[in-house]
Amino acid sequence: MKIRTTKLEGAIIIEPAVFGDERGFFLETWNRDRYQEAGIGLPFVQDNISYSQKGVLRGLHFQYPHAQGKLVQVISGEVFDIAVDIRRGSPTFGESVGVMLTGELKNQFYVPPGFAHGFCVVSDTAMFAYKCTDMYHPETEHSLAWDDPDLNIQWPLSQPRLSDKDRQASRLKDLDEAVLPVYQASQ
Repeated sequence: MKIRTTKLEGAIIIEPAVFGDERGFFLETWNRDRYQEAGIGLPFVQDNISYSQKGVLRGLHFQYPHAQGKLVQVISGEVFDIAVDIRRGSPTFGESVGVMLTGELKNQFYVPPGFAHGFCVVSDTAMFAYKCTDMYHPETEHSLAWDDPDLNIQWPLSQPRLSDKDRQASRLKDLDEAVLPVYQASQ
């Protein structure tokens, strides 16, 4: 397993060891001890899968309170995945990191609690799986505008297919500060 750090504290890209031959492949998608050594120490309490068509953009979502860390990966297809640091007081507040996740590469992305998260599908379809460090609490869920010009995210599409909730999302500067998590070094 290879770990690549990013400019955002705690957000890491994981390249699992894949063992394959003409019959297929095997890989470990989660091992508590190995991932804890990589800096992912919070327990996961919920697993989710979403299936989407080309051009669908989901996000940028976050919960507060009940901030969720997410270990995300693509089972099939290809997505552009993004994490945005929205922790009040963080030295990288408002900055983002994007990564292409593919079923072929089998790479993973860890998005720590306190970040907004989203992805868009660039293949015909994509099966997206993720583990969460807290349960889903719809009453604390918020959406950040995918096209907020202050975030300067370079999405690989300009006319995404959005949910009503994501179409009505707020810019970061317009969010009530009370819904934003607070930065704590070395989360």
